[in-house]
Amino acid sequence: MAPGWVVVLLLVKSAVTQEEAFVVSERCMKDTNTFLWEIQQDKPNEYVVRMFDAFGKMGSNVEAGNVNQPGAPLQCRSAVGPAFSGKYYLPLQGAVQYFVGICVPDSCGEEDVKSLVTQSQSFKNVSKMNPAVIYCYSMISLFMFFFINRQASTSSLSDSTPSVLCFPQSCVYGCLQAFSLQTTSQSIFSSSSSSSPHGGYSSLNGIRVLSLLWIICGHSAQFPVINNLDNYKTWRRTVESSSVYVLAISGPVFLAVDSFLLLGGLLSARSLLSSIDKAEDNLSAIFPSFHVGCRVQPLHLFTMCLTISLISLVPWGPYWFPFIDTMMDCKSYWWANLLLISNLIPVHDICIPWTWYLSLDFQCYTTTPLLVFLYRLNKRVFIIVAGSLLLMTTVAIQQINWTYVCFTRTSENYVLHYYVKPYTRYGPFLIGIMTGIHLKTKKKPLLRQKAALGWFCCLSVMALLVGLAYVLRETPAYPSLPHALYQALHRPVWALSVSWIILACEEGYGGFITNLLSLSFWVPLSNISFACYLVHPIFIILYNGLQETPIHYTDINFMYLFFGHLVLTLALSYILSLLVEKPYLLLKWGKN
Repeated sequence: MAPGWVVVLLLVKSAVTQEEAFVVSERCMKDTNTFLWEIQQDKPNEYVVRMFDAFGKMGSNVEAGNVNQPGAPLQCRSAVGPAFSGKYYLPLQGAVQYFVGICVPDSCGEEDVKSLVTQSQSFKNVSKMNPAVIYCYSMISLFMFFFINRQASTSSLSDSTPSVLCFPQSCVYGCLQAFSLQTTSQSIFSSSSSSSPHGGYSSLNGIRVLSLLWIICGHSAQFPVINNLDNYKTWRRTVESSSVYVLAISGPVFLAVDSFLLLGGLLSARSLLSSIDKAEDNLSAIFPSFHVGCRVQPLHLFTMCLTISLISLVPWGPYWFPFIDTMMDCKSYWWANLLLISNLIPVHDICIPWTWYLSLDFQCYTTTPLLVFLYRLNKRVFIIVAGSLLLMTTVAIQQINWTYVCFTRTSENYVLHYYVKPYTRYGPFLIGIMTGIHLKTKKKPLLRQKAALGWFCCLSVMALLVGLAYVLRETPAYPSLPHALYQALHRPVWALSVSWIILACEEGYGGFITNLLSLSFWVPLSNISFACYLVHPIFIILYNGLQETPIHYTDINFMYLFFGHLVLTLALSYILSLLVEKPYLLLKWGKN
């Protein structure tokens, strides 16, 4: 008990001997003195012992990185005495990379504890969040509810014919049909090409799901590393220094995002070309087609509300603070998510950080109608414009990486100026647009010969990109040309490689890879992939944030974390797709 006793004694001594510098409320000081007096007795009260025992203490395995001292938040809060109860606080250590949890009387407010610990430390109260956040998102949810109903009504009226009027009974029946579990379940589990989000391109289902699994695996392995490991140095030596774990480190994992962007560009181009064909080559049919934002928003905003509510209501442990600051930004920057421009604000201000991809995808999509229009108008102009855009985004990546990353050498600048911006991530989407146009308009196979050589080059390039991510994972202390070139080229080159796989599979040169990627097993998983992307970080954050003790890294532990997060993600994503995403699509478009 001596180490904890010294901590408490020093806190009180600091408050007493520096009265001019520190101000502590009279009630807090009285209860603190009572606590100190009780703990010195031969037989102290049980609630005092529980409070004292809840203090963070130095553990073993410090050499391997176990420096945090979280204490026991639940034990602290369960200590109830006649005059006061225990209240858990987590004063951060500022520049020092560790924290110590403390248990104080509940009469001590945030300012009291701040004064007791130090005058200049920044401090986080883990007891509650402003309920205004929940109110704000309740209003957003209510707005979306009326928006969906209005859109459904408008759609029903516009589709009606003079001979068939939309009576209230039929509208009610349509709404009930849209929310029918039988109807929405069929749209998810049906393995036909018409129900697939990728239509006839069956290989895209496998690519999408495998890319999603790669992202979930990366997040499951990386999130606990932020502050939850008791053997961080062991993890760093084992994972970051061994090529066996190359697929789990941040560089290669994020190539899966470029695969998503490629698929987004391909499908958007195909969809707009189909709209032109249905409109009998009327090019004006493509410009009102900005409905992608409307399609993603119901589930997007619902997930925001769910995440903020959980953060507001769940009794968190000591490891939640790396995430809470970014979540609290929802109070100020929720509108950026509503307008799908969250990736354009500073990354540390993004509400629900992983939703930056939705904004990026929508912004890239807005360029598709113009490019498709140019293609149908003049193919040479389209080639010049597309080539110029690809060159511009490549040069922008190189310059930004050289200026902000190589010279500043901070990961924050990498994310702030490069990772989430549309002008640096547009290359794969543009390649997807060109691939989609080719697949939709081709008159003869492109890969008529030397398919084996193409597969060899494709897989070799992909392996090289993943391997270089491992070799160049550390930013050097000097401007590095190899790092700048890799950052400028690896994403479009990866997208070109995935495009080749898609072309080879669709033209009959994929062999067993085509059979693997086209399995009907992928279709229902692909149908809920959007929900999976939005939901999986919630489970990871919940698991990490609710821990009262650090996680110990072993391969088997991290494998179980991945599969546990995956199973829960699939279950909740299926439910949300049934209750939120699919009903909205049925109401709005009247189709699966």
